[in-house]
Amino acid sequence: MLFATRIDVLFGNVSELIYWRDVKKSGIVFGAGLTLLVAFACCSIISVIAYTSLAVLLGTLCFRIYKNIMQAVQKTNEGDPFKEYLAMEISPSKDKVHEIVDVILNHVSCSVVKLRDVFFIKDIVDSLKFGVFLWCLTYIGAWFNGITLLILAHIAIFSLPKLYEMNKTQVDQYLHLACSQINELISTVRSKIPLPTGRKEKNQ
Repeated sequence: MLFATRIDVLFGNVSELIYWRDVKKSGIVFGAGLTLLVAFACCSIISVIAYTSLAVLLGTLCFRIYKNIMQAVQKTNEGDPFKEYLAMEISPSKDKVHEIVDVILNHVSCSVVKLRDVFFIKDIVDSLKFGVFLWCLTYIGAWFNGITLLILAHIAIFSLPKLYEMNKTQVDQYLHLACSQINELISTVRSKIPLPTGRKEKNQ
């Protein structure tokens, strides 16, 4: 229950970021993420990680020296400015690790079962939809590389939800119309292809 509560809090915080409830926080996260992804696109991952870590290390080192100098000048005894962070417990408990692993294994198991069903044609319509999806991916892969897709996804995450919230009525209307057309097409395909489905196989 505690783990579920923490997950809810995490997703609540993420939702506040992508919906720009706090413009300052969302801007910082969006800008930092986009800068990092662009850096990955321009340089190797090792270089980006090394330079970023070096910048953080230099920043903390300069801040520590500055605080020590100020303490010596003002003759105060504040101690280590990072003692609060050094005292933080960052090692997860065994129970929390087990819960996280269980969630991951459940998602992996469901994904494997779904892939098995589509590749071995449990439902021909689902397999055809998956085939169309893979065919579209071949074109996307030819147009963009992985890091470009991550950049576009990052921009979409911080823009599309807010745009949807601002134009919810119009978007829902078009989505409902599109879903109706797709459902009609799927029903037509199912009626034209007289192949057994998983439900019929179970009845036999």
